Amino acid sequence: MAPNPKNIGNRPVVTLTTDRLALRPTTPADAQRAFEIQSDWDVTRMLRMAQFPPDAEDMAGWFGEHRQEWIAGTAFRFAIERQGRMIGLVDLDEIDGEEGELGYWLEKPSWGQGYAFEAAQAVVTFAFEQIGLARLKTGHAADNPASGKVLLKLGFRPEKAMRKASRSRGEEILHQSYSLASEAWRNRAGADR
Repeated sequence: MAPNPKNIGNRPVVTLTTDRLALRPTTPADAQRAFEIQSDWDVTRMLRMAQFPPDAEDMAGWFGEHRQEWIAGTAFRFAIERQGRMIGLVDLDEIDGEEGELGYWLEKPSWGQGYAFEAAQAVVTFAFEQIGLARLKTGHAADNPASGKVLLKLGFRPEKAMRKASRSRGEEILHQSYSLASEAWRNRAGADR
């Protein structure tokens, strides 16, 4: 991950790069592409808090808040780009003290190619090394085992499965939660730190 800092307010804006991806802070202009991606039921049904079908106005409003969240340090949202095209989003949100939540979603044609792991790994590094978080939490729908594999590969540990409301599905789903402490991440097998 090679950071490229700029500035938004008093917080540096960082573009993260991996071998195949560029992760840059989202802008309001990304709302249309996100709307296109989330118009695919197979994508959005895995997003507990997303609306299906998506609403373009709500999407634009949400993306319009991202800059202020970055400045406030409450969320850091990155557009995932492959060859200059946005293929998804990875973020840290619900930041409170030294804890935050990792989330990600990708367009369906980008599934199964390792992009989710690559993007999430860069943002986990950002969370622990640049933001200074001590713990991350995350989760996935129990019927999304691919996301569970990504999280386990990153070093997250399963905590508990519980029923949670899914806005996209309009029903309760079984949701598997995970956490990762910065110390465990730094000490994981094969870590280059």
